[in-house]
Amino acid sequence: MAKTEPGVSGLQAASAQSKPGWLRTEWKHLKKNRELLLLAMPGILFKFVIAYIPMIGLILAFKYFRYDQGIFGSKWVGFDNFEFLFKAQDAVRIIRNTLLYNMSYIILGTVAALLLALLLNELSGKLIKIYQTTMFLPYFISFVLVGYITNAFLDHKGGYLNTIIGWFGLDPHKWYLETAPWIFILPLVSLWKGIGFSTLVYYAGITGISTDYYEAARLDGASRIQMMWRITLPLLKPLVIILFILGLGNIFRGDFGLHYFVPNNVGPNFPTTDIIDTYVYRALTKLGDINSAAAVGFLQSVVGLITVVSANYLVRKTDKDNALF
Repeated sequence: MAKTEPGVSGLQAASAQSKPGWLRTEWKHLKKNRELLLLAMPGILFKFVIAYIPMIGLILAFKYFRYDQGIFGSKWVGFDNFEFLFKAQDAVRIIRNTLLYNMSYIILGTVAALLLALLLNELSGKLIKIYQTTMFLPYFISFVLVGYITNAFLDHKGGYLNTIIGWFGLDPHKWYLETAPWIFILPLVSLWKGIGFSTLVYYAGITGISTDYYEAARLDGASRIQMMWRITLPLLKPLVIILFILGLGNIFRGDFGLHYFVPNNVGPNFPTTDIIDTYVYRALTKLGDINSAAAVGFLQSVVGLITVVSANYLVRKTDKDNALF
């Protein structure tokens, strides 16, 4: 005969025994951490309202939306809305730009952030705070303001860059009417704005490494470079892989603010600045075609999911311990 715990009635015990094992375990876990669950509830509700309820609108990607019929009453059109992106005259160009720019942002940002985090680790405490604040400040600046800052450098009349070029007797450039310079300008602006946050993440990972490894290495006569190469970087490898996989999730979704406000949305530089997001935005504002915009957004999310799962699968095949899931 099954024994019941003190203070627990036979009916409660029978009810507990009738539940599946995993359900009983989860219920005990929730009951034990109910205070923490209540504290997290506002954040959970906020995420649910902001991120999950609007997902109902994804059905617009498969409908011909009419305002008088509403979302659910509009006609189903299948995958017709997805043809907007692939049948566009500039489809190859905007898809190519989106993928290549995002790969450059991920690779350049990872390498630069790792290097700066390693350098910060070699500084004293007071200097670290100064450098962290200086690098982290641009992260909080909106791309509207970044666009004005970029314009201050690139303006063809009084821009700082053209002024410096004039000192050497060279003719000023009309940067916003050219295409070639933007393949360098956009990655540099992206790096300047986001390097502080990425560096802080990697620096936090470095500070979490046990000092015992470094003390043992010093006793063996290892130099600082050797300790970076043999201790710091290998122990940061899981963090780098996780952030790289998460970055791949947005490889088909461009940075709208960077590519819209910084190049000033000027037609002559579209061949090297235009991406999927800016192209769809202009089509949406001119044509009002929210069906195609919803289809492209849905496609970007699906491609991002496939990319993350595929990258994680490859990581699991080579190094199971460093996989994201």
